[in-house]
Order: sequence, then C-alpha cells, then structure tokens
Amino acid sequence: MLKQIIMASKKDNTAPNMEQFKEILKDKKLKATNQRLAVHEAMLSLGHASADMVVEAINATGSAKVTVASVYNILSNLADIKVYHRRLSSNNKMYFDVNTFKHAHLYDSVNNEYKDVVDAELVKLVESYLKERKFRGYKVDAIDIQIVCHPRRKRNTKASAEA
Repeated sequence: MLKQIIMASKKDNTAPNMEQFKEILKDKKLKATNQRLAVHEAMLSLGHASADMVVEAINATGSAKVTVASVYNILSNLADIKVYHRRLSSNNKMYFDVNTFKHAHLYDSVNNEYKDVVDAELVKLVESYLKERKFRGYKVDAIDIQIVCHPRRKRNTKASAEA
C-alpha cells in the first residue's frame, strides 16, 4: 500500500495529502500524532522549510505544541522513510522538501529559499548524460539538480513586512 501511495504522489507530482500521509504512517507503524500531522500540514503549505520555519507555521495555527528539536526529529524521521527529501543550504541549515518526485531546484543564495523547477525534459537530459559517465572510485547514488541563483533586485522589505 505504501509503495502505491508514494508512486501515485510521484506520478501526479504532488506531495502526499493528509489521508495519504496517515496511510504512510500506519504502514510504517508510526502513530498519527498531533505533532506529526501538524508538521505535515505545515510542510504542505510551505513546500520547502527548515524546522524553525515549520515551528513558526504550527505556532501561527495553534494546531500543536512543538519545539524546534521535536519538529527537526519528526522531519528527519519522515525524510528517512522518504516522505520528504533533505536539502542543505549554503548557510548550513537543513531544509526539507515535501515534493519527492524528480524535479530540479532554484536555490536563492541570498534569501536561502528553494523553488521547484518542474521540467521533466531537463531532468531526463541531465540524468541520461550522467548515467553514461564514469567517476573513478565512485558510484552515483542519485542526481540532484540545484541551480544556484540570486534575485536581480533587492526585495522591498518594508512592502514585504506590510503585506
């Protein structure tokens, strides 16, 4: 059942919804605690987030009582069972990605933000090229496309704060 849920999510380019998430937890013999459900709900709205971002989102809704440490542990455990992917930013902060299907990322190195680039042609092109390459002494485990960029213009922080 778990494999079917994960494959359906990857095929549809969507993260597992709350019902699918509960099924994944059940299949992995994990309880659907308020904290786990709140973390997944926050991740669905954030997409890419660090533990402190998830805590902030959960605290804004009041859906559960959590700490940064407990949220980080939940995110890490869920990444271990392939519900999320890990992304390490250039400021050495761990981010988690709710979308586990094949896609590339734009990484804003100024604001430390990730954006999905859903481009099957790009992914296929890079994967097919790299599959033919040999790296002496190494076996390729995965191919992760990350395009590092920065905004062309500075953000108007005053306008952002008022919005």
